[in-house]
Formats: sequence, structure tokens, C-alpha cells
Amino acid sequence: MQITSKNKTIAFGSRPLVMGILNVTPDSFSDGGRFTQAEAISAQVKAMLASGADLIDVGGESTRPYAEPVSEDEELRRVIPAIACIRELHDSIPVSIDTTKAEVARQALKAGADIINDVSALRFDPAMIRIAVTHEAPVILMHMRKTPKDMQDNPLYDDVIQEIMSFLTERISWATGHGLARERIIIDPGLGFGKTVAHNLTILKNLHMFKNLSCPLLIGHSRKGFIGTVLALETQNRELATALLSLYCATQGADILRVHDVEKTMQAVRLHEAILQAP
Repeated sequence: MQITSKNKTIAFGSRPLVMGILNVTPDSFSDGGRFTQAEAISAQVKAMLASGADLIDVGGESTRPYAEPVSEDEELRRVIPAIACIRELHDSIPVSIDTTKAEVARQALKAGADIINDVSALRFDPAMIRIAVTHEAPVILMHMRKTPKDMQDNPLYDDVIQEIMSFLTERISWATGHGLARERIIIDPGLGFGKTVAHNLTILKNLHMFKNLSCPLLIGHSRKGFIGTVLALETQNRELATALLSLYCATQGADILRVHDVEKTMQAVRLHEAILQAP
């Protein structure tokens, strides 16, 4: 399996690809404010590259529960220099722009990004699909109810797996019907986005179900609140659990793992790969 953009082909092999998270925001749940200055951004990108990141995801607007939206201009002010920094350090690593705004996506792609990571699955900005199609950009379609500001207000499902599957199936059909090539679609069940702890655990238990949609599967589990609830851990102490979940997701067929600590997850997936390749 592979995904293609205008300039790149991203192939999936015997281990999941590891996507490093670069939040250039003051208010993200885990690392808000850490990477808002050029020197800190550069140091973090260098660390992720040294750890073997396969992709880097740049976000300029927090999507944590109850987060307030930011203006288009402010989001651009945050993300464009970060993308330029990555491109100065590495001219070919795939970069995704985590945004729901079409103009932010357009300018990010122009600055050197390759992939649109839209937590709204192309629903919030009607112009986003045109940007994706015009630029031949792969798109990550994620399941989320409501918006980050209100998604955790009593999320209810009759069958969380089937409802997410139905949502993603509809969004894939909608996107391809509007001209986006299927080989440019990645899916994300949206752990933590409008889900309770029980919902998140059910999703993880049934990850294999999402492979039936025949699109690369991205999982964003890093440091999330359900880990803290299950293990009574503060955000800064969830890296070991995140790495263990990365290994589990690798066994269930995940194609991309979106994480804050690239080094630990890379160790986990490489160990899993070595086991699979043993005689």
C-alpha cells in the first residue's frame, strides 16, 4: 500500500511509519508553548529527524478538548515558519499540515507541506476539498463529533465502531466523489475526539476493523487522556504507555503512528519489525 502526492510516494512496509508531532501552539494539551520560538522549533525538528521520524505533522491551532479556535492569520503566523524550518533541515521528509482551514492548507502546501491533516474530515471549510484536489495532496480524514470546543460534552454512541466506520465510509465516498483520488486518503478513527475512555479502548480493541476500509490507517494515541485515566498518570508521564500502545497498534495493522516522542515509538516499532522478520 502507498499514498501519492504531486511530488512524493509514501510506501508502507513491515512497520508503521512514525509521524512526529510539532505543535507550534501556546495551548496544546501536552506541549503547549514549548515550540513557539524558532530556536526551539529547530531543535525539536532536529531531534525528531535524528530519532528517525518518517513524517512530521505541524499544527498551529490546538484541537484539545474545549480548545478555542484561532484566526487564520494567527495560524499562518505559527505554521509557515515551522514548515520552512523543516524544509531547511530536510528537503524530502513528508510534512503534514494539521488544519481545518483551506487557506492555511494552501499556504502550507506552497511552503513545502505535502499532506493535509483535517480533523473535520473536510467538513468545516467547503474550500478544503478544492485545495486538496488542485494540489494533489493526500488528506487524513478523521472522525470527530461536533468541534474541539464541545466534542467532549457527553459523547454517546449506540455502536462506536460501526458509527465511526459509517462516518469514514461516507467521507471517503464524498471526497472521491469530489475528485480526490482514493490513493490519497488516509483514515483516522479519532481517539480522544468526542469519545469516552471506554470508547477509546473499544476502538483500540477493534483497530483491525478499520483495515476493511482499504485506506492507510493513522492512530493518534500519544499522551492522551484515556491513558492517564486508566493508569493514573499525568500527561508528562505517559511516554512509556504511549510506546507500549504504539507496539500494540503495530500488531493490529496501523500504518502511521502520530506521536510526540519519536524515539520511543521508533524503538517499539523497530523491535516489532525485527520480531516479524526473525526466522
